[in-house]
Amino acid sequence: MRLTHNPSFLRQAGIMIVVLAAIVAAAYVLDGARCALWAAGAGLATGALFALFSALRSRQVMRLASEVDEVLHEGRRIDFSDYREGDLAILKNQLSKMVATLRDATMRLEKEKGALADALADVSHQIRTPLTAMSLMVPAIEKSTDDAERTRTLRELERMIDRVGWLVSTLLKVAKVDAGAFRVQKVHVDAARMAHDALSPLAAALDLHDIACTIDASEGASFTGDAAWSAEALENVLKNCMEHTPSGGAIRVEVREDALACRIRVTDTGPGIAPEDLPHVFERFYRGGQAERVEQGAARDAGQGAEPQEQGTGERTCPAPQGRAASRSAQGFGIGLALAQSLVSAQRGTLRASNAPEGGARFDMTFPKMNV
Repeated sequence: MRLTHNPSFLRQAGIMIVVLAAIVAAAYVLDGARCALWAAGAGLATGALFALFSALRSRQVMRLASEVDEVLHEGRRIDFSDYREGDLAILKNQLSKMVATLRDATMRLEKEKGALADALADVSHQIRTPLTAMSLMVPAIEKSTDDAERTRTLRELERMIDRVGWLVSTLLKVAKVDAGAFRVQKVHVDAARMAHDALSPLAAALDLHDIACTIDASEGASFTGDAAWSAEALENVLKNCMEHTPSGGAIRVEVREDALACRIRVTDTGPGIAPEDLPHVFERFYRGGQAERVEQGAARDAGQGAEPQEQGTGERTCPAPQGRAASRSAQGFGIGLALAQSLVSAQRGTLRASNAPEGGARFDMTFPKMNV
């Protein structure tokens, strides 16, 4: 922008001309023409310096504006470090912060966009498998003439519908946790009662699978948190243990409190967690190599009238023996333990997985005390 087209410069120049004319007139009246000439010369020199300063300042401002425009529209990365000190330094510093903030925000958005695309792909994959199996079951039910076979297939179809419903419900809970859209209460929680509340919905399934579950809780053990969400997290851990424990096995829940935290340990008598899967058990949709191989044939087996497999939500793959326990562990979605860890972390707690020295898997849930 030229100075002659700058309204601010024209206004300032007009004011200076008026002031200079007044000074020259006053000098002529007071001390004659010679004094007026000196005043005019000094005024012209001052005006020239003002014009030069304004030109340099306008050039710097326009350069800064041009670079900002390139950042906004072309994504160009610029460096503000070559600006000298002056009254533009503050503006330059703020613009530098703005560019850095915009760049970080863009990187975060790109990362979140990629994570969202991966999550949607995982959800689509997890839902598509049971839906494919169900679509293959419908013609089999229509063509079946054996009432017992038809009843068995209908029950399997109902089981798969329940699995899809559980998956959708769990994914909604995970989304709420990620978005921070659910409220965590901070109240006194009786740890023993919370453990029994978590176990209660699984009592029938444990009896059906012939798995014993015991709770050993210290008297008065408690923590500050949300009883409902804590029970939900523990229930998912117990469900995972149930799905990987063979018939005749046992699950043990220990509740202890010390000066630092309330600690809940869950152990089972299953085959444990494979070493290569141990770092990934809390990752969403991770179920290990064995589970993935079994899933590839699930829809095909359903269409061929294979024997139904027990429902599961397990995330871990173990060197389990062939049979019922192995089939249960392979049928999970890989989301239960991820939800459990998210719910515990939202209460400033921790959830860790390991293998017990005596065998089987071990999960340690810790709720630290606020005041030590």
